[in-house]
Amino acid sequence: MTDLDRDDLDHLAISRLLARYADVVTRRAWPELGALFEPDATVTVDTQVGDPIELVGADQVGAFIGGSVERFEFFELVPLNLVVDVSGDTATGRAYQVEVRQDESTGRQTHAYGLYTDRYERRDGRWRFGARRYRSLARNGPDLTVFDRPA
Repeated sequence: MTDLDRDDLDHLAISRLLARYADVVTRRAWPELGALFEPDATVTVDTQVGDPIELVGADQVGAFIGGSVERFEFFELVPLNLVVDVSGDTATGRAYQVEVRQDESTGRQTHAYGLYTDRYERRDGRWRFGARRYRSLARNGPDLTVFDRPA
């Protein structure tokens, strides 16, 4: 297998990890997150409102997201684009996404655009999240609110 083949396979495997994550979050299947994260994985959530939230492990991530989306009668996490750099059994990446949601009490549909800056780790031949940092890029209310782009 050439280096290009290995790079392509790693990129595909990490893309599949992100697709599984989006599927688990969309289905609100929180117990399934454990297979996607390293046990000590850290996740930082910066919604651009207040201080960033620090989480450790899949259980904390699931509890946080579950509480955040429970008011939505419809919620779908949609991956948009992914850039990955692999170095052996670790990789870094940027994953852009949009949340499509409808509030149960108001019936109002909103969208939230964000960027995950990730560290991935390969263990036992499978890629998992080692660390994630989410940052809101824009969200609509009455108008679209756009936040400063990260460097």
